[in-house]
Amino acid sequence: MIDVTSPGSTVQRRSYHSPVREESARRTRQNILVAAHELFVEHGYAQTSVADIASAAGVARPTVLAVFASKAALLRAVTDVAMAGDDEPVVISERAWFRPVFTATTQADSLDAYARACTRINHGSAEVIELVRRAADETPENADLWDQVQSNRRHGAVTVVRHIRSLGPLRPGTTAERAADQLWVLNDPALYRSLVTDRQWSERTFTSWVSERMREVLVGDGSAPSTGRRPERSF
Repeated sequence: MIDVTSPGSTVQRRSYHSPVREESARRTRQNILVAAHELFVEHGYAQTSVADIASAAGVARPTVLAVFASKAALLRAVTDVAMAGDDEPVVISERAWFRPVFTATTQADSLDAYARACTRINHGSAEVIELVRRAADETPENADLWDQVQSNRRHGAVTVVRHIRSLGPLRPGTTAERAADQLWVLNDPALYRSLVTDRQWSERTFTSWVSERMREVLVGDGSAPSTGRRPERSF
């Protein structure tokens, strides 16, 4: 509604709050995200239309665009949810399941926690991140998203290395930059896809292996993680 007032007068607008409407909007957004995730992964970004997503979500096409503005914006939202586990406005490093990485008081415990966190993130997002990589050639927006995903992973590795250095020295001859590069490779969703999805390693085995590699390259300790769990696969 447009308020029409006489010159110089003041109108106080009454705020309107509807829990029912907000819950409906939340459900609509969630349904669109779930439908987009499933269709993007199954058919690919280019082959999935906004109309396809709308139909799967049980809404009209204009509704999808009203909520997310564009298909590229929807892919960004799907990526965020896949990595974090929900669409709450809380960055990954501040989530309860990631906190042990920074509350750990030893290098080994911190890297064990980081390996577990990487496995959790990759469990939900590895397929979507691969989708983003392939879609990067489709539009400039998707290329920017791919660059951001890569940059964020590198920044996360840098942050973890800083904490590791606060707990003790790095492996002799290893610089902080080199350590971050190596963590950036080890937290790559493509590594998860290769070993867990393609080679069918269990996540427990994968986490143990990644933690050992992180210890080895950062602090020179390739022993088994403090959980005491050992790899299940043998040849």
